[in-house]
Amino acid sequence: MTKDIKKIVKESYQKIAKEGKGCSCSNDKISKSIGYSEKELSNVPEANMGLGCGNPTALGEIHKGDIVLDLGSGAGIDCFLAAKKTGETGKVIGVDMTEEMINRAKENAEKYGYKNVEFRLGEIEELPIEDNSIDVIISNCVINLSAYKEKVFREAKRVLKEKGKMYVSDIVLLEELTKEQRENEELIACCVGGAILKEEYMQKIQDAGLKAKILHEDKEISKTQYNGIALESLKLEITK
Repeated sequence: MTKDIKKIVKESYQKIAKEGKGCSCSNDKISKSIGYSEKELSNVPEANMGLGCGNPTALGEIHKGDIVLDLGSGAGIDCFLAAKKTGETGKVIGVDMTEEMINRAKENAEKYGYKNVEFRLGEIEELPIEDNSIDVIISNCVINLSAYKEKVFREAKRVLKEKGKMYVSDIVLLEELTKEQRENEELIACCVGGAILKEEYMQKIQDAGLKAKILHEDKEISKTQYNGIALESLKLEITK
């Protein structure tokens, strides 16, 4: 099923990139409810595809001159918001596994004149990033899509500088899913089918040698986006 999950996710996000819209549960109203301001959403409108479950750039301490990495950067919305914080002396690198998303993000960067943003094709389990080169990692509702979550966190640790930080918004389960839910392709693509229990998620971070602090837990997202499935959006600060 692991290969099937990656195939389902990749095909789904290729389609999203081509059509320019996210899961059926996503829209601008929901984007605002998970932490984006009107100003942020209008910054690069084409980059907001309604795929997140939080706003990691609002959570994160990003400073001028920082090198920032976005895991699963999509059309680039979080990269562009981070780039405003790093300024010209800093840099933001977005990594995504679909060429279609990378191309869309590059088009957005060129259209809106972002010179300090770079997009690289790659997988979050095997990052195309040098060791100890990143000040801040951000990730918005992406790690749940990976079948190898601990590997993602180990890669994060590898690329982070000493005392580097990671800000994550992600979907975690509060109760186990049924077999039918686990195999539902729409739930897999929309960040539920591949999610794991909160306690297991936190343990994987610890097993990767990182320290995590819970910043916020959004349980309302279960009602607004996921038809009452027992889950939440977990906001974390993770330290190397």
